[in-house]
Amino acid sequence: MQFGREAHISGKPRKRVLSKPGPDRPEAYAVVGGSLHDQTTENLRELIVEGDFEPGARLVEADMCRRLGVSRTPLREALKVLAGEGLVDLQPNRGARVARMSAAGVADLFEVIAHLEALAAELACKRMTASELLELEAMHVRMMEWHASGRRHDYFEINDRIHRAIVARAGNQILTATHEQLIARARRMRYQALHASGRWDQSVAEHVAVMDAFARRDGKAAGRIWRRHVLATGALIAAQVPPVDAGDETW
Repeated sequence: MQFGREAHISGKPRKRVLSKPGPDRPEAYAVVGGSLHDQTTENLRELIVEGDFEPGARLVEADMCRRLGVSRTPLREALKVLAGEGLVDLQPNRGARVARMSAAGVADLFEVIAHLEALAAELACKRMTASELLELEAMHVRMMEWHASGRRHDYFEINDRIHRAIVARAGNQILTATHEQLIARARRMRYQALHASGRWDQSVAEHVAVMDAFARRDGKAAGRIWRRHVLATGALIAAQVPPVDAGDETW
């Protein structure tokens, strides 16, 4: 991870600054802006999303407090938030673990997200203003730059913003709220999909196609392209999920 890296978690720009390692804070975070609780949640979410902890890994409170440079109270609050997002399992008398995935759960999740985002793309074609389309095109251009330079983290962050922006431009609050609940669970898996051979390039081609549909204001085409785009990511991830032991917590 880099010092002073700007991130866009959940579509909201923020500055994450890592403090220099020391004997008592080997990997501590300096909190810049926002509440300690919010920053702790953001930092822990990013560690899980980017694969610093494997599915099923225990999140030991003492270790997490040292790593994030916080006390137990904000850490516990952050764990509750991430449990609600499906990223963490909180187990009575057993602590917290990174949530495990089942192939069926992944397929179910992306099936729903695909249809929500397809509907959003179709509605956005009709409802977004010319200036909103220009803003979307500007994000798309930046995403293409990150892809060309191989900057996966930066690509992922703006890609995430594009997906959320399309949903927002649909102009349907219920759709947006439902999507927000589900996409949080999918973040870690979507990030991992970028590392699959060939999928990154394929995903970029699908983004190009949907932007063309938006430019033509062809809602039906945009919906079809976006549904295939999300389903392809879900199918790739589901195929890579290892079998889960019968006694493990899964979703």
